[in-house]
Amino acid sequence: MTSLQVSDVAKLLDSLRVDVKTALCSLVAAFTIYRAARYLPGLRCAFEPFTFFGAMTPESWWHPGLNFQWAQRMTLYRRYGLDTISIVPYFWGYARIWTANLDVARQIVAGGPGSPWFKPQEFSAALLLWGMNLAGAEGGDLWRRHRRIMGPAFNSNTYTLVWNETLRVYKDMVTSEGWLSKPSVDIPITQVYTFKLALFIIASCGFGLPFTWDEPPIVKDGAMSIQESLRLVSEANLARTSAPKLLWWLPIPKFRYIETAYQTLDAFIRTQVAQRKAEIRQELTDNGRTEIERSDVFSRLVLANESETEKLPLDDQELIGNVFVLLFAGHETTGHVLAATLGFLGIYQEEQDIVYEQIMSVVGPERDPAFEDYSALYKVLSAFYEALRLIPAGSVMIRQNAKDTTLSISKAADKEGAQEIFMAKGSVVFVDMVGIQYNPRYFPDPYVYKPSRWYEQESSNVPDAFTAFSIGPRACIGRKFATTEAVVLIPGETREQARERVLSAHMVMTLGVDPVPIRLIRRTGRRDSS
Repeated sequence: MTSLQVSDVAKLLDSLRVDVKTALCSLVAAFTIYRAARYLPGLRCAFEPFTFFGAMTPESWWHPGLNFQWAQRMTLYRRYGLDTISIVPYFWGYARIWTANLDVARQIVAGGPGSPWFKPQEFSAALLLWGMNLAGAEGGDLWRRHRRIMGPAFNSNTYTLVWNETLRVYKDMVTSEGWLSKPSVDIPITQVYTFKLALFIIASCGFGLPFTWDEPPIVKDGAMSIQESLRLVSEANLARTSAPKLLWWLPIPKFRYIETAYQTLDAFIRTQVAQRKAEIRQELTDNGRTEIERSDVFSRLVLANESETEKLPLDDQELIGNVFVLLFAGHETTGHVLAATLGFLGIYQEEQDIVYEQIMSVVGPERDPAFEDYSALYKVLSAFYEALRLIPAGSVMIRQNAKDTTLSISKAADKEGAQEIFMAKGSVVFVDMVGIQYNPRYFPDPYVYKPSRWYEQESSNVPDAFTAFSIGPRACIGRKFATTEAVVLIPGETREQARERVLSAHMVMTLGVDPVPIRLIRRTGRRDSS
């Protein structure tokens, strides 16, 4: 264990001063926010769940725990007979309003010039740790600036690239793992493969780095792989941004290992930014034109930023911030939703058969799927939408008001009509996306995995919350191994018991499914081989 240096002590003291100042400001604001929340029934607990102490304290009768959205998804709002409740901590944190009502959500999320509601940066700290970016930008001009530069990087050529690269990486995976020669494959933790698959697709389509399955990306010093650093960063980001800053300067091995992950990922991203900018500038100079050959998202982003017509380009830190969001959103969330979908299809065999029949009808057994097949595979897409509904990666949206206002909330979950409640300036409302997805107002039999909810839309006009994941990985996973056969069942357990055992979820930076064990069995015909 190393000793603290003078510079470390200085950083500790500076951090302590900042934390004391923050605490005093919190005390001043707490009473105002408490007044807004205390008139609503709801949870009364020791710590606010989404704080450092709330996250570190296990669930108990006096504390709901960090994972309360998931643990109480079927009972929280039903217990109080309301879609909108309050959560009031006694010792640490703020009183908050939580809602699982879409009408309330629209009031605070719709935005617009006259809206008093905005996204507070303190709740985007985990996303802003690497620099300002599109996901964390708040304010019309700032958001539009990031959107103007990010927008051209996403187009039909990008989506075609995602589809084709997904097919390439998938083929590389099944060949390297030796699955093609086996009648069945047992996978104890599906995320080992879905996370790596998602990372490789993002590396290729996002950065133009076509890694092969047997050669994972390693930084130059060889100390830690990009996969490992991404895993650690995603797991530790909530603690890193909510815990007192002085903790991260302590000479504790676990903290130092996490710090190494941040340094590894930071070095990787900064190197990529510098190299790509130099390459694109050289290509533009050599060709004497404003277009480039590369089609990966990062190159298109750098090109848009380097354009002579762009009067307000992003600085390097903002580029890095947007690169991090691209890496995180593409890697963590896609890996989780792929694993969850495979798990649901393994448990709900009848739904798996429906997906398989459509793949055989549209694509057939002889050829690979093409991007042009996308709209015809709406039942395949619906299977993923339904998995995402049941385990939504984006589990909460947070807004704060800049001035005194009112909210119109329903009087009771089973009654029509609404009541106005006063919201003092500085009040914060949490839109509970888990609660909305399990609200019977919007989804009859909300606990049931039912992809046919989305058939009528046929993969179009789907709410934004269900279009957050790239299309390539979704279609191609089910192509070669059309069966995600029975999650390994314990003798005597029901399908519902199996689902609770293997398809639970936990909160890290997003809501992610717990390790999913599956067995893949090759189909020999129209029926299962088992």
